[in-house]
Amino acid sequence: MNQTNPVVALTLGDAAGIGPELIARLLSQPGITDAANIVLLGDPWLWQEGQATAQAQVATQPVRSLEEVRQRPDQRLPAFLETRTIEKAQVQRGQAQAACGTAVLKVLDLCMDGAKRGEVDAICFAPLNKQAMKIGGMLHEDELHHFAQYLGVTGYFCEFNTLGDLWTSRVSSHIPLKEAAGMLSQDRIVDAAQLIYKSLQASGTAEPKVAIAAFNPHGGDGGVCGREEIDIIAPAVEQLRARGFPVDGPFPADTIFLKARDGHYQAIVTMYHDQGQIAIKLMGFSKGVTVQGGLPVPITTPAHGTAYDIAGQGKADVNATLNAFRIACRMGAARLHS
Repeated sequence: MNQTNPVVALTLGDAAGIGPELIARLLSQPGITDAANIVLLGDPWLWQEGQATAQAQVATQPVRSLEEVRQRPDQRLPAFLETRTIEKAQVQRGQAQAACGTAVLKVLDLCMDGAKRGEVDAICFAPLNKQAMKIGGMLHEDELHHFAQYLGVTGYFCEFNTLGDLWTSRVSSHIPLKEAAGMLSQDRIVDAAQLIYKSLQASGTAEPKVAIAAFNPHGGDGGVCGREEIDIIAPAVEQLRARGFPVDGPFPADTIFLKARDGHYQAIVTMYHDQGQIAIKLMGFSKGVTVQGGLPVPITTPAHGTAYDIAGQGKADVNATLNAFRIACRMGAARLHS
């Protein structure tokens, strides 16, 4: 019985989007179970639909609970845990709907329940839609805050966006841009940098170098174009260095990604959502991954969305989902063996 691989839970994502197709493409990859003991959670009809769209037939092994997954004597096939969260008649493909959002929340909560019980080491979810989740009952601004509350997180947490060897975090996230300046603080910058450094180590990068982005154009131009760099960001960098973290900055945000692209840094802490997202998505939209940082269980997902415009057409690119799965495997293994 092989218990050395982490149990990685997969979900089908929003039923009206490309998630089911992506998971079918993912699980049809050769050797996909080599690094993980996989369990897929989802409604049978939706899983069948995803396979039909992807033109891929994936053999799975039925299980009755997440508890059974780690104990399976043969883990060469993905396990399948049947859920009953949504009916086919409730789904209008390509649209944000409350029923789809509610179903997504139910399945994700089942995965997190398994993580709490020690039955799941990492979670990788197919794309979801925040609007659908909000009208379907989510009380938070995004899924990360839902995860954090559900898992009882009281410390700092934030989203990471990754592209190959480059990871980014941000001091503020899904808030109006006019509020971003008010979210800056030395403590939040220090927490964001420490968290991304430790998370990169958990994913396999031994000694990541971290760059801190400025907030204002040209890094504030010595205070002429804003004092956040002088009053907040530079002191935070000094704090981090005093604690032994390999951190540089602040750098103007319109140039730091060039240095990172050339391999000088493995992580960038940005000050607000679009400061990092635009650069990462331009560099490789179809390959990027979102990692939910600061949670007790690794949770990853492709950085792109539900792509309602191509749902059901068999056009979805699996690369970002494959990358998200690989990160979940590495981080899940680190958690399992820590």
